[in-house]
Amino acid sequence: MRAQRKHVLAATVAVAASAALAVGTGLGFAETAPIEGSLCAGSVTFSAEGGAPAATSDRFPAGTRLRVTNLDNGKAATVTVTGPSGSCVLLNAAAMDLVREPGKNVIRNNRVERLAEAAPAGETRPGSARPAMTPLGGATGAGGAPPARSVCSGAITFFAEDAPPAATSDRFPVGARLRVTNLDNGKAVTVTVTGRSGSCVLLNAAAMDLIRAPGKNLVRRNVVERVG
Repeated sequence: MRAQRKHVLAATVAVAASAALAVGTGLGFAETAPIEGSLCAGSVTFSAEGGAPAATSDRFPAGTRLRVTNLDNGKAATVTVTGPSGSCVLLNAAAMDLVREPGKNVIRNNRVERLAEAAPAGETRPGSARPAMTPLGGATGAGGAPPARSVCSGAITFFAEDAPPAATSDRFPVGARLRVTNLDNGKAVTVTVTGRSGSCVLLNAAAMDLIRAPGKNLVRRNVVERVG
């Protein structure tokens, strides 16, 4: 009899929990609950783009709204994706100013949440298409093969680190060697991936200085090749 009463009690609790969940969903509680975890891995950094707080992304289409929270200070910024980049989320300067700690250009401990639906299947919003991979300067490979194509898309930016030329990545493992070429000036740098970030390739300051045009913090036209 005691075992039977336990089974009946467990079943009653399960039914009550299901009913509570149904009521909560009907009232909209389930829809407004915070998203668990982050949608992007690695550090969040920013570009030198001006304007109101916004972001670019290689994962979310233009028009998507994201909330980026700096877990070290509790500050958050809600931004709209305005176009593609080489990062899961790349803030502009105004958005970064809302969440960063003084003197820091990278948010290592962060959470990225999605607040808006993407465009329906088959619909393309302006700026949501990812750029095609770019041939490297029109040159041919060995034996007249087609030119190497970029393994990353979108603009390349950098983070502040006092170290020899290097990069971080959300796609390539530590130790991978990448050659990054600025197609606007022909300058190239070969870097080793030293850790994770929220970008396909995120250069450090020393690497960026080797390829960027004077006064530019973004390399928009680029080719990234894996060389080791």
